[in-house]
Amino acid sequence: MSTLDIDKIKHLKDVAAAIEYLFTCTSKHDDIQQALEFSMRVHEGQTRKSGEPYVVHPILVAAIVASITEDKAMIKAALLHDAVEDTSATIEEIETLFGADVAHLVGGLTKIDAIRGENLLPSSSNEKLVASALSFRKMLLASIKDVRVLVVKLCDRLHNMLTLAALPPEKQYRISEETLVVHAPIAHRLGISFLKNLLEDLSFSYLFTEEKESIDRYLEANYQAIEVKLNDFRHRVNQLLIHNGFMSEDFEILSRVKHSYSIYLKMQRKGIGIDEILDLLAIRILVKKPLDCYDVLGLIHLNFQPLSSRFKDYIAIAKDNGYQTLHTTVFSNTTIFEVQIRTFEMHNTAELGVAAHWKYKGGIESGVNLEWLHNLQYQNESVEDFYELIKNDLYSEDISVFSPKGKAYTLPRGAVALDFAYAVHSEVGDRAEGCLINKEKASLLTELTNGDIVKILTSHEKITRCSWIDAVKTSRAKSNIRTNCNHRIRDIDAKSGVNIVATVMGLKNSRIEEWFKQCNCASHRSKIPRELDNLKEILHKYTDEIRKNSRFKSFLMRHRFKLKSYQLGGLNIYTNRAISNVVFDYCCHPKSGDEIVAFLQGSKAHVHHKMCQNAASMIDAGEKMLFIQWAREKTYRYHLIVSMQNTKGALAEMLTRLAKVGLDITSIELGKTREEHTKYCEIEFESNVADSNQIRSKIERDRKIKIIQFVRTDDAYRTVFN
Repeated sequence: MSTLDIDKIKHLKDVAAAIEYLFTCTSKHDDIQQALEFSMRVHEGQTRKSGEPYVVHPILVAAIVASITEDKAMIKAALLHDAVEDTSATIEEIETLFGADVAHLVGGLTKIDAIRGENLLPSSSNEKLVASALSFRKMLLASIKDVRVLVVKLCDRLHNMLTLAALPPEKQYRISEETLVVHAPIAHRLGISFLKNLLEDLSFSYLFTEEKESIDRYLEANYQAIEVKLNDFRHRVNQLLIHNGFMSEDFEILSRVKHSYSIYLKMQRKGIGIDEILDLLAIRILVKKPLDCYDVLGLIHLNFQPLSSRFKDYIAIAKDNGYQTLHTTVFSNTTIFEVQIRTFEMHNTAELGVAAHWKYKGGIESGVNLEWLHNLQYQNESVEDFYELIKNDLYSEDISVFSPKGKAYTLPRGAVALDFAYAVHSEVGDRAEGCLINKEKASLLTELTNGDIVKILTSHEKITRCSWIDAVKTSRAKSNIRTNCNHRIRDIDAKSGVNIVATVMGLKNSRIEEWFKQCNCASHRSKIPRELDNLKEILHKYTDEIRKNSRFKSFLMRHRFKLKSYQLGGLNIYTNRAISNVVFDYCCHPKSGDEIVAFLQGSKAHVHHKMCQNAASMIDAGEKMLFIQWAREKTYRYHLIVSMQNTKGALAEMLTRLAKVGLDITSIELGKTREEHTKYCEIEFESNVADSNQIRSKIERDRKIKIIQFVRTDDAYRTVFN
């Protein structure tokens, strides 16, 4: 990997200097020179917002690409990536001049840009979640056939972020948000850590300016002390290795301070100050052979006090994206250091990720695992659901668990046994009824830890668990559960629709079923219990058909199908029958907001949860049913973390204060303590106020309540950025 001079790239403004820099990153091959000349010709006369010639941008994107891969097709595609979109050049012309492979890559990049242009809302819009998530989804789907397109796109975004200062503030903010949500997570999953870190820090500087400046001030104020500590520790480790038989040319020791956005995230997630971050300072030891990694680890642990709970072996159990390194944390002279140990080859993979397979191993066939990309193709989800599904997969740390036969599975931290079942196979997850964790019987909702051995016990039938969707962690598990539940609910709604119409009409269910088939209305059945207008339309259509037959005129005179509205117990009921009361049956007793059905018994509406087994039997039996909905206004869910004083009565006092703000608290977790955590209280609550800033300001008026984190959990976008 040629060293990428980020500061130099940021300030290169003229064509000649950009070309000179490009050829420090790659050789002057004739075909690359040809692509360069073509790009210069088609972009001639075009300028960027900063006033510099436009062609400087594709030249420097190509330089970034060349620094991480020797794939000439990718370098040429980088030089040509804007040609089709912004000039008169065509894909056919590029294929004729540069071949099908380059044209394929340019076509993929052009497609991404076209989709982004069509779907991203203006920077003045507040609806950025939908735009960014849709862009993300389309981008993945457009690029899934060739991951090289993603790599070039990330390099393109890096140069855009380096030159973002030329744009107006609202565009800087919008593009930074998109980068943090869309591009940095992709770089993370592809394993290109240096790109991920750069994209995150550049976005961070525009999105959280004050926080970035605060972290920079701390690092600048403590620069000398940090350098002294790192240099001293590096020297001690260097001497330790030499005294124990390592030759100085056989290893290299690098040092680093955690990058800014990573520091910020850890402060937010754990509610701690920057001086409490355990892995703020780190060294990386590079050696020649995998066995040397373990020899070095032994020397480190024998000579420095390790924190045993923070040891991770990603060499024996590599991450999905190929990352391999030993991680440990040790004390040295009262200072805590993270130590990473890997071979030089592992270092190339860790820095370049998937790109290392083109630069060092001859292509993608060499074994990089891209299954995570294929797992993200959820075609039927809404945009918000899609982003909600993938955000955990993209932002989570990983753990490794094993099948009884020793096969390793990588899962996000916090995954439960049912996540493992779906990782094995979707059918295993659908039929899972229990599990053994380390040979002991456990619940399918048991959280897994690194190294667990898990055996899934299955039934012969598929088990639908709609209430478990929030308990699982992985997108695969959530998607399968949601699909199963949607099928089940559609089936229940279709049967309920027939029963509701039959009840209003006073006819047998079989007669209604027959009519649905005759009028091709069968597809509307599942909408009837959910959409009042749909029910009214069906009744109107049925009535019109009856009127055409004179034999039924007397029937119509005696029967009135106009629906009356009843508001009882927080519910709206629409029927032509007399309703005196609402009863919540003991078998399921649904709570506000749950999916519900209602049965007519006498003059009472008996309400059940839609997934209740007793209700299912009654629906199948064709019992009389009513159209029913919750009358409650829309509520929004929030997650709040506050610091707690460890004093008697502190919780009761705080809850009283929150109650005065008008919050409907649904769950509390108190005293969650782990290493490096301060004590805090996690609270879930609901409110009919959609604006999280409005609620936050009310809470913050009480100076005794210190907010560590506050997010709206029914809004995936706010979850990332609050």
